[in-house]
Order: sequence, then structure tokens, then C-alpha cells
Amino acid sequence: MSIDSITVAAQLINFLVLVWLLKRFLYRPILDGIDARERQIAERMSEAARVCESAEKAAAEHRAEIQRLKAAREEALEQAHREAKAERDAMLSAARARLTSEQEAREAEREQEARRYTERLHRKGAAALVALTRKALGDLSDETLEERVVARTVSRLARMAGDLKAAAGDSREAVVTTSGTLPEELRARINEAVVGALPGTQVRYATEPGRSAGLSLRLGGAQLGWTVDDYVDGLQAILDDAGARKGRAGAA
Repeated sequence: MSIDSITVAAQLINFLVLVWLLKRFLYRPILDGIDARERQIAERMSEAARVCESAEKAAAEHRAEIQRLKAAREEALEQAHREAKAERDAMLSAARARLTSEQEAREAEREQEARRYTERLHRKGAAALVALTRKALGDLSDETLEERVVARTVSRLARMAGDLKAAAGDSREAVVTTSGTLPEELRARINEAVVGALPGTQVRYATEPGRSAGLSLRLGGAQLGWTVDDYVDGLQAILDDAGARKGRAGAA
């Protein structure tokens, strides 16, 4: 079989034309479509990567915010606990102080009431002692209480003349204080005793209606006295000592 060169050439030309046509109108659009699709996929993958990165960043920020809120909540709870404890301590301290103050006030009131009772008892005892003394002196020796007091003072002046001179210093005025006015006869006895013990000394008399029965003589820094209160105080001391002894005996 013979080969027709013209036919072969024509077939070759047709094949090349077909290849060109296919490349120009078929393959190129398909390749362009594939390239565009790949670019879209790449853009979507890049967008997805950015979205994932943003999501991870948002999640990290969310976790950080949760940790911050937890820390703030713990701090707020701790602060509230400290404030509650401080307030509780302050209230307890105030309550203890108020209780102590009330106890001290009640104790002071009891002590004051005891003192008032003792003072009333003291005044009643002194009044009873004065009345008994007056009666005893009147019944046994026909002597008044004032006369007995003056006699006692005069006898003590004689014995204490040296001490009174030393304590009187430059003072030359003796002050005699009584609850009532002394009769002139008794004043004369005192004046005589004072001048005898302390020559050159003037005697001045004063009265204090509220004081107990008795007499006090003051000369400079020295004071000589005899009052019913002294005896009542002595009697009270004896009673207190006896009560304390009884209390110790009961405790033993």
C-alpha cells in the first residue's frame, strides 16, 4: 500500500489545528477554572486559618478573663471575710468594754451604797455613844460631856507641852473648835491651861455645828483633839478586824 504524502500532511495539519483549537477553547478555560478554584480554596483556607487564630485568641482572652474574675471573686471574698472579722472583733470588744463599764458602775454603786450605809451607821453610833456618855457622866459623876472633854484636853496639854512648842513654830494663836459654844467657865480652864503650857499664846474659839461632839485644838502645824468620831472609828476598826478574823477562820 502506497502512502499519500499529501494526505498525511493534510492529516497532520488537521491534527495540529485540532490541538490548537482544543487548547484555545477547551483546555484553557478548564485550566483557568481550576486555577480560580484553587485560589478560592487557598483564600478560604487562609480565611479559615485567620478565623481559627481569632477564635483561639478569643478563647485565650476568655480564659484569662475567667481567671481574672475568679481572682477578683477570691479577693472580694477574702476582703469581705476580713471586714466581717474586724467588725465582729470590734463588736465583741465594745460589748466587753460595755460589760466591764457596767460591772464597774455597779461595783462603784455598791461601794457608794455601802459607804452611805456605814456613814449612817457611824452617825447613829456616834449619836448613841454621845447620849450614853452624857447619861453615864450625869449619873455617875454629875459631870457633863463638855466638862469631861475639857478636862481630858487640859490634862493632855500639860503632858504634850514640849511637842506642841516644837510643832507650833512662830505661831502664837491656838484655835479651839467645837460643835457648840463652850461655857465661859470651860473656856477659862482652857485659856489657863494653854497659857500655862505655852506662855504668850492667845486662844481663839470657833464652832462647827456639823462636827461630832468633842474638841480640837490647833496651834501652827500641831493639832490636839478628842472627838466621839475617834472612838467610833476605833470601834469600827475593831469590828472590821473581828469580821476579817472570822472570815479567815471560816475560809480555813
